[in-house]
Amino acid sequence: MVSVFGNKDLCGGDKEFQLTPCLTQEPLEEAKRSSHLKKIAAGVGVGVAFILLMLFVALIWFRKRKKNKQTSDPTSSSAALEVFHEKISYGDLRNATNGFSESNMVGSGSFGTVFKALGENDVVAVKVLNMQRRGAMKSFMAECASLKDIRHRNLVKLLTACSSIDFQGNEFRALVYEFMPNGSMDMWLHPEDVKEPSRALTLLERLNIAVDVASALDYLHVHCHEPIAHCDLKPSNILLDDDLTAHVSDFGLARLLIKFDQESFFSQLTSAGVRGTVGYAAPEYGMGAQPSVHGDVYSFGVLLLEMFAGKRPSDELFGGDFTLISYTKSALPERVLDIADKSILDSGLRVGFPVAECLALVLNVGLRCGEESPMNRLATSEAAKELVSIRERFFKATRTVGR
Repeated sequence: MVSVFGNKDLCGGDKEFQLTPCLTQEPLEEAKRSSHLKKIAAGVGVGVAFILLMLFVALIWFRKRKKNKQTSDPTSSSAALEVFHEKISYGDLRNATNGFSESNMVGSGSFGTVFKALGENDVVAVKVLNMQRRGAMKSFMAECASLKDIRHRNLVKLLTACSSIDFQGNEFRALVYEFMPNGSMDMWLHPEDVKEPSRALTLLERLNIAVDVASALDYLHVHCHEPIAHCDLKPSNILLDDDLTAHVSDFGLARLLIKFDQESFFSQLTSAGVRGTVGYAAPEYGMGAQPSVHGDVYSFGVLLLEMFAGKRPSDELFGGDFTLISYTKSALPERVLDIADKSILDSGLRVGFPVAECLALVLNVGLRCGEESPMNRLATSEAAKELVSIRERFFKATRTVGR
C-alpha cells in the first residue's frame, strides 16, 4: 500500500491516487505569456487614457486663454464690439442710408465713406469701411479701441459699430457716430472746394474752434486711462455741430501709448514710414519715429496756421524748405496782416479791433507747436491755456472748456 497524503505538489500517476493532472511545459509558458500581455494591455490603456485626459485639459485651457485674450486685446474685432450695447445689422444701415446712396454721402476718407443716416430718433453718421483697402480692418479696430471708453465734449461720440456680412457675402464693417450738421472745418476754411457754407468763420469762431481742438488733444494725451496719439489731425477731421463747437474725429490711425517718456521717444523707431497726412505729419515720422503726443502737437501747430492764414500746407506756394511754417515765421510780427486769411478781416470785427496783435499771438502759438524738435514743442495743455488767455484778452469770452 502506497500513501501520498501530504505531498500537495504531486500530480498525475494512476487514477487510483486521485491526483491532479500534470500541466506540460508548453501550457505553463502560454499562461505566463497571456498574463504578461494582459498587464501590458492594461498599462497601455491607462497611458492612453492619461494622454487623452491631458489633451482634453489642454484644449479647455487653450480655448479659455484664447477667449480671455480676445476679451482683453483691444485690437480684436470681437473685443472691440463688446462694449456696444446697441447692436445694428448691415440691413439696418443699408435701409437708413437709402442703400448707401450717393445722395446720402457726406464725406470720404482714407479707409471709408461717410453717409448720413436716419436713425430711430435722430440723424447719425455712418462710416462704411472699404474692406478692399489695405489697413481698413486695422483702422476699424483702432477707432473702436480708441473711442470705446473715452468721453469728451470735443471728441466725436462713437454710438455703435457693425461687423457683419453684406448681401453679396462680403465682409462689412461700419462705425456709427453722432451727426455733425455743420460738416468739417475744411469746408469752412476752403469754401472754394465745396458749395457750402455760405459765409466765412469769424476770428472768434476760429479761436473757439482752436481752443476746442486743443482741449480734446489735452484730454487724449494726459487725461485718458492710457495716453492716445491721434496721428492724423487736420481740418477734414475736425467736425462742427449746430453751434460750431468742434469735435475731433477719425481715429483710424490712432495709437494707444501704453508707455511714453522723453528718453524713449527717440529710441523707438519703426519702418512703418510717414504716419498721417503729408503736410500735417510731424517731420520725425518721416524718419521712422513712433507715434507720439509730440507728433499731434506738430499737426495742431500746422492746423492753427492754416486756420488763421487761410492756406493749406500743400498750397502750390510752398515747396522744398519753404513751408507754411517758414512762410508764417517770416511775416511775424510786422507783416501779419499780409498773410492773414482775408475773410477774417472782412467779418465780425468791431472798428478799432487790434486784429494784428491778436493774430500775431495766435500764430505764434502755432509756430511754437510746430517746432522742428519734438522736445521744443508746447504741450497741448499749455497751448490750450495760451489760446484761452488770448480769447479772454481780446473778446472777454467765457465759453466753457472741459470734459
